[in-house]
Amino acid sequence: MAISLAFGTSCHPHFRLNSSLLRRVSTVRLSSIAAIKTIDEPDGFSTDSVKKGIKMASEWKRLSSKELGISDSMISKPTRIVLNGLKRKGFDVYLVGGCVRDLILNRTPKDFDVLTTAELKEVMKTFSRCEIVGRRFPICHVHVGDDIVEVSSFSTSARNRNQSMESDIAFERHEGFEEKDYTRWRNCMQRDLTINGLMFDPYVNTIYDYVGGIDDIRKAKVRTIHPASFSLVEDCARILRAIRIAARLGFGFSRDTARAIKHLAPSVLPLDKGRHLMEVNYMLAYGSAEPSLRLLWRFGLLELLLPIQAAYFVRDGFRRRDKKTNMLLSLFSNMDKLLAPDRPCHSSLWVAILAFHMALLDKPRDPLVVAVFSLAVHNGGDMNEAVSMAKRISKPHAKGIYHELSEPQDLDLKTLKKQVLDLGVFVSRALSNMTDSYYVSQAMSGYPKAPYSDLVFVSLHLYLKGVKIFECVNKGKEVGFVGKQGGKIDYELLGMGSLQEVRHVFARVVFDTVYPLDIGCG
Repeated sequence: MAISLAFGTSCHPHFRLNSSLLRRVSTVRLSSIAAIKTIDEPDGFSTDSVKKGIKMASEWKRLSSKELGISDSMISKPTRIVLNGLKRKGFDVYLVGGCVRDLILNRTPKDFDVLTTAELKEVMKTFSRCEIVGRRFPICHVHVGDDIVEVSSFSTSARNRNQSMESDIAFERHEGFEEKDYTRWRNCMQRDLTINGLMFDPYVNTIYDYVGGIDDIRKAKVRTIHPASFSLVEDCARILRAIRIAARLGFGFSRDTARAIKHLAPSVLPLDKGRHLMEVNYMLAYGSAEPSLRLLWRFGLLELLLPIQAAYFVRDGFRRRDKKTNMLLSLFSNMDKLLAPDRPCHSSLWVAILAFHMALLDKPRDPLVVAVFSLAVHNGGDMNEAVSMAKRISKPHAKGIYHELSEPQDLDLKTLKKQVLDLGVFVSRALSNMTDSYYVSQAMSGYPKAPYSDLVFVSLHLYLKGVKIFECVNKGKEVGFVGKQGGKIDYELLGMGSLQEVRHVFARVVFDTVYPLDIGCG
């Protein structure tokens, strides 16, 4: 049987800003008298320009969502229910942030954020299943079926706005704009990136752009709204968000933003470990892991967040344009083909891939050993079945590409099983090392110029989930466990961390890497 058929195959091209969309964004009718800014213009708006509200107003834009190709059907049903519920009560409602950007790019948003003129208490009265969460920046979680829609209020945002950047603003009315524009502008100025600073009113089919977000979407650039040297110091988590968004969209950075990220990279270390895990999961679990790792490396963040993997990049002589010989990137590239922002995996999957790769680095393995190991993981530890299937593989492996794979040997059954079990021990050890701060701190110790990091953000719960994925190999066939049949992935179960789904996708990723798909598929 063909192993690729057992797991299924998938060709999932990365999204890019295509030429038709560029034309659409460029030619749409704009209510603006401003010239398009150049790429090399400094980031953000200076404090002086913010205080001169009139200068900002001259650059404001209103765009037709219809002309940008956005229809109501692109908004999720739970979000439409929330929007309609608030609108019927007489409140203004908008979609804000990354979901507007993704709709313009014809991508499925990860989630939808709603902004309303209603107070949060009024949102609570409108929906029966609703609660206020957060202390510093409270929002409402509205439950619609099994989904949660986040709703924020203009009034709450106004109380939390950055006074240092917006004090003493002298706003003057600009012809064609109204008081509501000022209110919307003030809210947009609190956001991090220009491409996240758009606001969409689906009831008048209008997108409001007060910060140059449309221009930067057209240019495929990530740029901070305020000067990057200020914005990224004010909230260093914006560095990781910027990396994540650029990787997901395939965007570049404006010059000032790139310079500030590189300079301020060490500032992310003091963040809470839970925040580190959340941000890394956003990068690795939503279909853009491979470009995320590349950007983390480029900007000096990989050695802070994932020192073990950074040490591998150094030893491997990694080159930024290298797409074929770096096994870690190949593993994550193949995982990316199976995922998307609205079809993420559980964090245990990428943790398992990191540990598996670390084990191969410590001791390269025969491709047949890797195949049997992956099949044993897939079927819950049935070693005999795994060996039987692996020996029927007729497809050539990635010979001479990855140094993590040793030259094939003529292994007898006893030796083959012994080496598979040994690989299981090495993977278990790798998982343990990922949670050992001293081990992590020593990963880059051989490189004097490298920054020191002993960051461990893999929680005990996540570590145990990783252990559970692989323990069947050494413990033997699990009673009652049934391996995934067919190639179709249940993304709901995968996102929840279903052992069957995670094991299935893990094995599929490994096979697509060790026994590559035809080039024509991509």
